[in-house]
Amino acid sequence: MNQTPAERLEIERKLSENQFDITQYEHVPRRYYGRMFFATLIVIALAALLRAFANGQIEWSYIGQFLTSEAILWGLANTIIMSILAMALGVVIGVITAIMRMSANPILRYVAITYTWLFRGTPLILQLLLWFNLALIFPVIAIPGVFSIDTVDLMTPFVAALLGLSINQGAYTAEVVRAGLLSVDTGQYEAAKSIGMPSLQALRRIILPQAMRVIIPPVGNEFISMVKMTSLASVIQYSELLHNAQNIYYANARVMELLMVAGIWYLAVVTVLSFGQSRLERRFARGAGKRS
Repeated sequence: MNQTPAERLEIERKLSENQFDITQYEHVPRRYYGRMFFATLIVIALAALLRAFANGQIEWSYIGQFLTSEAILWGLANTIIMSILAMALGVVIGVITAIMRMSANPILRYVAITYTWLFRGTPLILQLLLWFNLALIFPVIAIPGVFSIDTVDLMTPFVAALLGLSINQGAYTAEVVRAGLLSVDTGQYEAAKSIGMPSLQALRRIILPQAMRVIIPPVGNEFISMVKMTSLASVIQYSELLHNAQNIYYANARVMELLMVAGIWYLAVVTVLSFGQSRLERRFARGAGKRS
């Protein structure tokens, strides 16, 4: 409706005096044409994707057949075991590195800075290959008079994967923990000092419990990422889920079917971990005001 300036002023005056009669107007719901357009595009794209999979050269019966095969289940177990061990060791390394990074000792501080710079700055797959081929640099690992072992015997795919994943994870976790420690008000540090509490005791009993609310969400995300990053260990022949799926499709040429099997199990594990992370976040968020 085109209105002159005088008509608009009259309408505003009536509105301000509650004298404006709106019954003469018809209520028309708002049309969301943009939403309808993009929703239509998404439905068309999904339909095309489903049609491509339905008409593709995929034997769906193979997915159900290999979903619970012994090799796949062993690979799944190895993936979970490696994820838990590597994440646990990575958290320990990360906490120690974060404390070193915040230390007043310049040597400890710069060692921590160099460590995070080095392992965050190089690809994980490169680190795994370096650990697996460590025997080319150190043929023997020995402590004189205590023990001596050939590095090639020590650095199995399991050990190389554990070292590569955990040490790489420690560099990222260190920054997460440091951010959590910095989020705690400096008054908490000062209060602990004022009652004569040692630094490590204050960190364990006062600072870390408060920092956990900030630390838990990103560490949970890192754990979920760790489950998927174990797939990189297939390049050093560690028998995780993807490696075992590859071994099967090398033999029967059912590439897509076995990749889907691996994908289904990864999604299942991540779904369980996401639920656990959500519960843990809510637990540590109690008393913090607003829950996420």
